[in-house]
Amino acid sequence: MTTDLTNKVVMITGATNGLGKAAAIALAACNPTLILVARNPELARQTAAEITAATGNDKVETLIGDLAVQADIRRVADQFLASGRPLHILFNNAGVVMLNREENADGFETTFAVNHLGYFLLTNLLLDRLRESAPARIVCTASGAHAYAGGRLDFDDLQSRKGYSWMRVYARSKLANILFTRELARRLEGSGVTVNCFHPGMVGSSLGLNNGLLSKLVITALRPFARSNEKGGETGVYLCTSPDVEGVSGLYFFDKKQAWPKSFAQNDEDAARLWDVSEQMTGLAAAH
Repeated sequence: MTTDLTNKVVMITGATNGLGKAAAIALAACNPTLILVARNPELARQTAAEITAATGNDKVETLIGDLAVQADIRRVADQFLASGRPLHILFNNAGVVMLNREENADGFETTFAVNHLGYFLLTNLLLDRLRESAPARIVCTASGAHAYAGGRLDFDDLQSRKGYSWMRVYARSKLANILFTRELARRLEGSGVTVNCFHPGMVGSSLGLNNGLLSKLVITALRPFARSNEKGGETGVYLCTSPDVEGVSGLYFFDKKQAWPKSFAQNDEDAARLWDVSEQMTGLAAAH
């Protein structure tokens, strides 16, 4: 049964391809106003048109910004807030895998900047509007890859300067997603806003295709063994829409069921510390 999201406003990041696009189509079919946050204006317009064609929902809009750049995230949030509209669902999904260490315009390692700080900053900038719009939901794409983080988050090397292993760096960013979800849930208790995260499974998406020929060959070789983008996005859509998880917050899901991340992903002390560090890295600490 499709949940009716008529008169609801939904924002999703990373929706121009992969599981994000599949999830955006599934959400659009529920008839909300759907806002795609994307880096590439042409691809964003094309995706919006495809979603409308697939679902008949013509309330698909775009906001353009690079989620690797904090100034862009702030501009996207400002543009949305200036519209005066409510926000009922925020689906943080944009992510990258970088085979080699790079830094973004803010001087932060790119994987951590996009996969964690992007979620953190955009969510916090929109949090008051989500509270005003309650009941509201926040959903974050995490990953079972957090298991390869090598244990607890290394706060002495969040920028991965001590040696760069792309898998470990990606795993740490996904660990950060889970810790962020836990701490945000604690802070939102009683507000009518919930937050959950999920593992999509191994998806045959375009994640990692930005890394040159070798990664393209590896990803292409693995694709027959991977689940579809639709299956990968299914749990995220479930968390956005299902009455089954109304009021449920701070949990990690896989295949539409609660799952349990590694013990180090359930460390509330680390979750609180990550929040404080992230506030400093995004300049939010100064605003308080």
